[in-house]
Amino acid sequence: MQAASATAATTAPTARRRVGLWVALLGLLTGAVYLMATAKTGPVDPTEVHDLSRGTVVFNSAMIVFREGLEAVLIFAAITASFQGANRARRRPVQLGAMVSFGAAVATWFLVGALLDVASPLGPRLEAITGFIAIVVLLVVLNWFVHKVYWTGWIAKHHRQRRKLLGRVGLSATAGLVALGFTSVYREGFEVVLFLQNLKLQQGDAVVLEGVGIGLACTAAVGIATFALQQRLPYRRMLIATGVLIGVVLMVMIGGTALSFVELGWLPGHRTPFTVPQWMGSWLEMYSYWETLGAQLLAGLFVVGSYYAAEYVRVRRPRTRGERPAVPAEAAPIAGFAADAA
Repeated sequence: MQAASATAATTAPTARRRVGLWVALLGLLTGAVYLMATAKTGPVDPTEVHDLSRGTVVFNSAMIVFREGLEAVLIFAAITASFQGANRARRRPVQLGAMVSFGAAVATWFLVGALLDVASPLGPRLEAITGFIAIVVLLVVLNWFVHKVYWTGWIAKHHRQRRKLLGRVGLSATAGLVALGFTSVYREGFEVVLFLQNLKLQQGDAVVLEGVGIGLACTAAVGIATFALQQRLPYRRMLIATGVLIGVVLMVMIGGTALSFVELGWLPGHRTPFTVPQWMGSWLEMYSYWETLGAQLLAGLFVVGSYYAAEYVRVRRPRTRGERPAVPAEAAPIAGFAADAA
């Protein structure tokens, strides 16, 4: 009892600090968006090529959807796999919550689209704002990249919530299980909605939805292999591969957003002594400005640096302290968590 009280006393300040950090981040993001929405703009250079290719938009959309879908499958598989024996019937409320979350993500897409229509008088500033928001969210996601590679700890939060709900009965338990299924999937859908708005403004709904369809098809294939066929997929390798590709998507987004800032007069524009080929602008958003190329270089360094920093925190530092380091999970979540439940 004393140990539990000590753990609770330690957890509460940590939770408050985490909430305070997120509130501060949201406040800074809101302030930055307000400043961009009300800032003056300089003349836009009409000779600058600033148009992503259709293939790049489709690829970026598909990769974002598949990456987030893969994470949702992992969380959902870990939760439902642990409902064994007499608790097997409790999977249904969780499944219901997941289905509701998918509908809520679709509704969020239309709601955000309506908000962007209202904000359309901002003109070129709107594309810069949506690009900036997408970059911030991607940076936050990638900063926890290794934490998600070591996804045993990443899923543990949902697993603890599941254990609490198993101790309840009646309507309270059912509502909690529905909420558990909803929150385990909706967060990924909400992130997808935020990521895709900038691509939607550049190429329209049809092109983005083409990529969304491809990403959903890949996610469905992984889901069928996981739930129906009970296949042991290389989840860790898939997370790493998709994480690297999302890093590429981040660099592309930063190149385009940085160019928008240059065109709007929010960043200085210094031409490079060499000319970047036009196809690199269409596919990779690389342009002949030191500012845009420098921003993409910093993004690449951030992604690589966050990987090694997280590995140091979760693996190397615990080893030097004689503590148990994080171990990457190789087995499918159904196998691992079903054994844990048994």
